[in-house]
Amino acid sequence: MSKTKPAPLPPGTVLGGYRVVRRLASGGFGVVYLALDPEGQQVALKEYIPASLATREPGELLPKVPPEKLSLYRLGLKSFFEEGRSLAQISHASVVSVLNFFRENETVYMVMNYLEGGTLQDFIITARDLKAQKVFRESTIRSLFDEVLRGLRVVHQHKMLHLDIKPANVFITDDNRSVLIDFGAAREVLSKEGNFIRPMYTPGFAAPEMYRRDSQMGPWTDIYAIGACIYACMQGFPPNEAPQRQDKDRLALALNKLRGVYSDNLIEVVEWCMALDPMSRPQSVFALQKELSREGERRYTRLSVGEKMRMQLDTLVSDTKKNVQKVGEATGLGVRPK
Repeated sequence: MSKTKPAPLPPGTVLGGYRVVRRLASGGFGVVYLALDPEGQQVALKEYIPASLATREPGELLPKVPPEKLSLYRLGLKSFFEEGRSLAQISHASVVSVLNFFRENETVYMVMNYLEGGTLQDFIITARDLKAQKVFRESTIRSLFDEVLRGLRVVHQHKMLHLDIKPANVFITDDNRSVLIDFGAAREVLSKEGNFIRPMYTPGFAAPEMYRRDSQMGPWTDIYAIGACIYACMQGFPPNEAPQRQDKDRLALALNKLRGVYSDNLIEVVEWCMALDPMSRPQSVFALQKELSREGERRYTRLSVGEKMRMQLDTLVSDTKKNVQKVGEATGLGVRPK
């Protein structure tokens, strides 16, 4: 039986001078409302109320947190508050604008610009359903991520990481701007400190180091997610999640099927961003921007039927060897495939 999510605040609730109109979205770590500021302007109001740590009955204002989860709840609360303070210092068209943040009802609220449009995920699903050869044109992908990277570069310059870049967190406004939304600092803190059964990340977009408690995060962690988002724009669905790839990596095979559809350069950019070894990825957004802007070097390699068959055969042989080795290790026979 699944745990009941905390009830959203009822319409008409006033918090810090902002009046709640309706719930816009709920996630594992909070609820986002459409609200009106004291001048009657629309804003997005994000409330910290992690479903894994707190409950709330309909009509109530205060979250209820069991005593054994209180320290973890407060740790996430502090991280959420610090994230709001840091984001309030950033002014960039491709980063969500935090207008205000305040404490009330034993939690924290973040006030942001209300954006109208849809997420990149919405656009990918729509394009995929049209069953075109290309989910997005290459020029569209390059233009979109040029904007996103401009914003991410400013975020990194402020010594912040996003830590939850995915198509659902890239918002495309009605006036055609790409905006990074829903940063994951609180999620990251809670996943490292709490005894959660599995990491709280979106499969396919989280870098391998995010699954390890003792690993070092850096710009390369967000860059892996950017590569995964570009992959999703090319394929129409996410890549395999990192633990799966570490066991059996089929990224190159999947991307090779797109040769001739997308340029060799764009395919190589995705492979570079999504390297399993963090140090093998671009170490800065600037390095990635520089490579992504090399439009003059687009080559389109079309694989012959024979080449495609050889690739599939190589994959089959590799998988067979791995399976034989696993059987040997499991039985203690020490079988080593040649």
